[in-house]
Amino acid sequence: MSIKVSDHILERLRAWGVEQVFGYPGDGINGLLAAWGRAEDQPRFIQSRHEEMSAFEAVGYAKFSGRLGVCVATSGPGAIHLLNGLYDAKLDHVPVLAIVGQTNRTAMGGSYQQEVDLHTLYKDVASEFVETVTVPEQLPNVLDRAIRTAYARRCPTALIIPGDVQELDYSPPTHEFKMVPSSLGMSDYTATPTDDALRRAADVLNAGDKVAVLVGQGAAGAVVEVREIAELLGAGVAKALLGKDVLSDELPYVTGPIGLLGSRPSYELMRDCDTLLTIGSSFPYTQFMPDFGKARGVQIDIDPHMIGMRYPYEVNLVGDAQATLRRLIPLLKAEGRGREWYDTVCANVRRWHETMERRAGLSADPINPEHVARALDPLLPDDAILTSDSGSVANWYARHITMRPGMRGSLSGTLATMGPGVPYAIGAKFAHPDRPVFALVGDGAMQMNGLAEMITAAKYRDRWSDPRLVVAVWNNQDLNQVTWEMRAMEGAPSFLPSQSIPDVRYAEFARSLGLTGIRVEKPEDVEAGWRAALEADGPVVIEFLTDPAVPPVPPHATWEQMEATASSILKGDTDRRSMIKQGLKAKVQEFLPSRGKQ
Repeated sequence: MSIKVSDHILERLRAWGVEQVFGYPGDGINGLLAAWGRAEDQPRFIQSRHEEMSAFEAVGYAKFSGRLGVCVATSGPGAIHLLNGLYDAKLDHVPVLAIVGQTNRTAMGGSYQQEVDLHTLYKDVASEFVETVTVPEQLPNVLDRAIRTAYARRCPTALIIPGDVQELDYSPPTHEFKMVPSSLGMSDYTATPTDDALRRAADVLNAGDKVAVLVGQGAAGAVVEVREIAELLGAGVAKALLGKDVLSDELPYVTGPIGLLGSRPSYELMRDCDTLLTIGSSFPYTQFMPDFGKARGVQIDIDPHMIGMRYPYEVNLVGDAQATLRRLIPLLKAEGRGREWYDTVCANVRRWHETMERRAGLSADPINPEHVARALDPLLPDDAILTSDSGSVANWYARHITMRPGMRGSLSGTLATMGPGVPYAIGAKFAHPDRPVFALVGDGAMQMNGLAEMITAAKYRDRWSDPRLVVAVWNNQDLNQVTWEMRAMEGAPSFLPSQSIPDVRYAEFARSLGLTGIRVEKPEDVEAGWRAALEADGPVVIEFLTDPAVPPVPPHATWEQMEATASSILKGDTDRRSMIKQGLKAKVQEFLPSRGKQ
């Protein structure tokens, strides 16, 4: 019996080990949907509320599973809606395959309904591989190439399949001229630098007295080696935000996140070091790295297209982080290194933890947003997965959540788009249905995407062996990160028509779906609220009424930023009294004496 092109696509996805596809239906993929019916929903079709959420869920699945994320959408508007999630995958280097419909070949070029030039539309976001299937014989080659490219380049790829092609009988490529055969699978592979390059890198690192290490998500497979090299060199280790879960924050020399959302000890580490080793990170904010000419540098990255572009490194090592470090470590020398630098780094870390504890304990009206994150931190299970949305909540995730061995966390690191927190968490639940997942989101992001996607969580809650999916909403009725950026960067007061948002009853909405909803209005109820969320038998929305005047103070505010913020006050910021009060209280915590030994 003959099978359709659509049947073959699903069969090939199964052969590649794809277990679920995130999507939303439409007539441009009717052929595929019919094939899903014939295949008894294998791979499983996971229905989101919007195609953008399908893409975000595929990204979250890929980030937390290490496997290919797949999303599917109809022609025209459905394909367009995928773009934001696919750009998130592109900028954070995540393997995702998008399969999208197109109008029938007979109508193409005729300004037909929902006809969009998808090849041109996807040319940038899926620049490594985008192809339109016009005849069955193109398969399975184009599908296999799309998957292999997504894995090899860690990027989104796309297949465009016209509706009438989906319905054609499948016929494989033959052993003829201008036919392209294909085969399944690809082996693991490891890239490593040359011996000469490793020796040059070792010379730079051995010459340093004050070594700083910066790790990103590319170092995730080299935890043991990163620890060994840091301890061998007596180095401090800062983490780009996408690398937050690479190394445990309980290690005394781990200075935490770097950048605007970073920590004071990470800023001090970069300011004072004489040698920088960057592993698996493309952290873009050069102003938070050592001054040019002050530190010698070595970078390790598996992608030769991304190496050597963020700092004037002396040696650029192209290779897998783990394999490269294994060969580099025997060339390094521990003898002759004093303890002064290491002890200073560790003292700075201890002081910062105390500062963060004091800041979280400050009073606010009604609840200090830092207290919300700080109270969650010790309650998190050892196997917790966390997602954070963009906005001021990302500051609290970055600075107050202690990553321990086995915990995972991520966010939209490079695109920094609003709205992926909840769909990332749903993708994570499908990647690890036996683990608890926490989504930390602001009220703006929850209104943008999260509310509707709680319907998806309710729909699929029975598929997860561990029912815990906790969505925490920081409800301050303000688009808070942008408000503070306006103050600090533009010297402009908060513009209420753009910044103020409604007070939505998020917990009530969750309860309307049959989920658990918890609303916390007082600081003394924060910990009890978290405990109740952890004890729930299914997805939870817990909202905290937080104070928008608590500033996400960067680790080192420049004079220009302080002057701009002061200017916004003088220009009549509507929240100026609370702003001054909370800002001063937060900043002064950095100058109080440490309780521990220095």
